[in-house]
Amino acid sequence: MISMSASPSLLLFGLLLALPTGSSPPSPSLSHSHSRSLFMVKVIGVCYGVHGDNLPPPASVVQLYKSKNITAMRIYSPDTTTMQALKGSGLLVTVGVANEDIQRMATDSTAASTWVHTYITPFLPLYLLYVAVGHNVIPGELAGFVLPAMKNLQTALSAAGVKAKVSTAVSHDGLLGASFPPSAGHFLPEAEPFMTPIVQFLAANGSPLLVNLFPYYVHARNPAIISLDYALFTAPGPVVVDQGKIYDNLFDAMVDTMYWALEKAGAAGVRVVVSETGWPTAGGPAATVSNAQTYNTNLIEHAAQGTRKTPGGTEVYIFSMFNENQKAAAVEQNFGLFNPDETSVYPIDLRTLP
Repeated sequence: MISMSASPSLLLFGLLLALPTGSSPPSPSLSHSHSRSLFMVKVIGVCYGVHGDNLPPPASVVQLYKSKNITAMRIYSPDTTTMQALKGSGLLVTVGVANEDIQRMATDSTAASTWVHTYITPFLPLYLLYVAVGHNVIPGELAGFVLPAMKNLQTALSAAGVKAKVSTAVSHDGLLGASFPPSAGHFLPEAEPFMTPIVQFLAANGSPLLVNLFPYYVHARNPAIISLDYALFTAPGPVVVDQGKIYDNLFDAMVDTMYWALEKAGAAGVRVVVSETGWPTAGGPAATVSNAQTYNTNLIEHAAQGTRKTPGGTEVYIFSMFNENQKAAAVEQNFGLFNPDETSVYPIDLRTLP
């Protein structure tokens, strides 16, 4: 067990709750109360990626989500066929703005309005939770365009009467300058000039930061240091103690590292939504069906508890719905919960826990 120093006070964050299939979802205005509200509910969603040439059509995918009691979907870039399938479905939806659209949306406010009127307003009623401007682009050449695009998009959504929170999806590994212990978390120097105003924008608008994080990759890169049981939520006891907080799983430590980085950037009230996490079934070290089933089952059960720094629940999106044969070879093709023929890769209960 690795011990660090004494404990600060806990911050309690409320989360969004997905309702059972067939019930009425919350109105968008109720879904987006302030991030410190204790009356927000929890979501376990699944990411819907489409990098495959053998995947079922969107209408079938939406029905699969509903038949498996998956109440929330994240899509990375909208198309009208998928949005039509989601219209009136009752699913809670996160929609991404493609990386290639960020610069144009940042420099031309009409591009944001056109995007909203192409991909959102024609498909109401739609329970739109978040719009994520970009995916893993900070730091990088597009980083400076993210906040202007977010502002233009927020204005366009508001003008259209659409109540959804605007954010961006960032890579945990690519954004942080330190990740151990969690309290050492801070943004990389090359990311900080972009992230500080972004998280302040999020704080001002009650929006979360969407964070992609994978304990699998941390373990696979450092198996001698990061044990498999720590990554799979199966450690028999404490592994890390940091300022009085005891960590027996890597997921909590990674989420709290981001919370510490947000706090140091002056945005302690911004909630973290884990917008991607999962475990592969093949293609790399420790990538097995058994480990993937263990990780995702334990993740679903654990998410309702929240983390050591932020108890009360963590909103999580599992990556990914399908094995996608056009992603990079090896592990990237093997994160799916389902095969393209809609059969399960392994048994797992995907119902959101109360």
